[in-house]
Amino acid sequence: MRTRFNRHLGEFFKGALHAPGVAKLHSLSLGAAAEGHSTAKHPKEEMSFPLEFSPHQYLIFLLHIAAEIEHALMVEYLYAGYTLGGPQVPEEHREEVTRWQEIIAGVAKEEMGHLMTVQNLLRVLGGPLNLDREDYPWDSGMVPFPFRLEPLTLPSLARFVVAESPADWDGPEAQEIKEMAKQGMPADAQLHRVGKLYDLITEIIADEECIPDSFFRASTLPYQASWDEWGRGYKGGARGNSHGSALAGTPDVILLQISSRTEALAALNAISTQGEANLSDKADAPSHFARFLGIYRQFPTKHNWASRQAPINPIVPNGFTPETDDVTPIEDPEAQYWGSLFNIRYQLLLTSLLHTFDYPSNLDPHSQATPRGMLIHTTFGEMYNLRAISLMLVQTPLKTGDTVNVAGPPFQMPYTLELPVDAVDRWRVHLDLFEGTKRVVSKLLPLAAPARHTYLQALLEGDARNAAAIQTMLNCEGHSTLLHSQR
Repeated sequence: MRTRFNRHLGEFFKGALHAPGVAKLHSLSLGAAAEGHSTAKHPKEEMSFPLEFSPHQYLIFLLHIAAEIEHALMVEYLYAGYTLGGPQVPEEHREEVTRWQEIIAGVAKEEMGHLMTVQNLLRVLGGPLNLDREDYPWDSGMVPFPFRLEPLTLPSLARFVVAESPADWDGPEAQEIKEMAKQGMPADAQLHRVGKLYDLITEIIADEECIPDSFFRASTLPYQASWDEWGRGYKGGARGNSHGSALAGTPDVILLQISSRTEALAALNAISTQGEANLSDKADAPSHFARFLGIYRQFPTKHNWASRQAPINPIVPNGFTPETDDVTPIEDPEAQYWGSLFNIRYQLLLTSLLHTFDYPSNLDPHSQATPRGMLIHTTFGEMYNLRAISLMLVQTPLKTGDTVNVAGPPFQMPYTLELPVDAVDRWRVHLDLFEGTKRVVSKLLPLAAPARHTYLQALLEGDARNAAAIQTMLNCEGHSTLLHSQR
């Protein structure tokens, strides 16, 4: 599947868009070069692109990769954070582990802001939105490391540090961490900085010959995600952790709307700065790199008492054997049903999030009575559901009777994130997912402990309310005006 991505990245690996011999790259050059003139006389016009792409389409392609990276990192960080804690943590370290959990959760929230900002970039530039990512390990020259859900360990933490590291990070500690990051990875796997991709995207957007001003469609602004709708107070550490003195200024969700080149470049700079900057561990808002580096320096080096014995790449097998050995089937029946429930709610979150871009924000997005308001409310509700179900999974055995190894949230992608063409059918996707939830819960209730029944019943009741609201919209006279997008 990833061949359709990687076949277009060869020039990037060769140092492409500024190679000295543009002609031998078999790529489309701009300006005078495109007219048959020598690029040697026009050094500013040496930027080149793969033969099958216009500059605009190549930019959209790179933004799609950026979106998948942000999505993958967010999920990997969440999984690592969910695996922290448990009865094996010594009493004297429990507060410290809780602090690490909060740091990682804060970074994941900020990655969500990055993912949404990339969607805004795609929206303003006229590209299709992308919330996709790969399920199982894959690699390319842009992905920081092969996608892998795993408990927080010293090597996995090292990979997080390297992924978010600045270009000029070097020295004995950097080399030690880069070597640690390779442990547990395939021999041919490579480590890459996220910033490398954003540097390239920034360079293309900054070039007015590649991307003219007319390509920035300010009319899309009402349809873009905004901080007012999605920020929920996560600004400068206003909320989100109980260890304020240790995490001053975090989490700080950056979600920027974009209508011009200047705003696009500012958004890219903000994303890059939050990921890589503040090498000196600036106290008011340390970067992702600085926060992960801080945990790495404190993490246990001999016996990992911080993390539960959770699986690598857990899956709900359902009779399916994937084409990779680097997955762990969840075998306990109750854990399997919790895993299936997690996958359904994960799909509902992604569907709701993508669906919000159909409607403009001038319909009072804070009201659940509007389609966009209802979808935003649903998306936030699913964030809390995923957290609750994850905590159920990491307290449920991986195999029946196993007292050591626990299950974990599978984060398995749905078969598609494409929404139906008709607006009414898009809403019926939500109703189908509520129905799927009902079937799984009917299987879970006989197996789950009574203490877990309260959550399951509350989940069904919430779905019933949302389904009724959707059905009311579908049935109401003139629903086409209310439901159909104005794109």
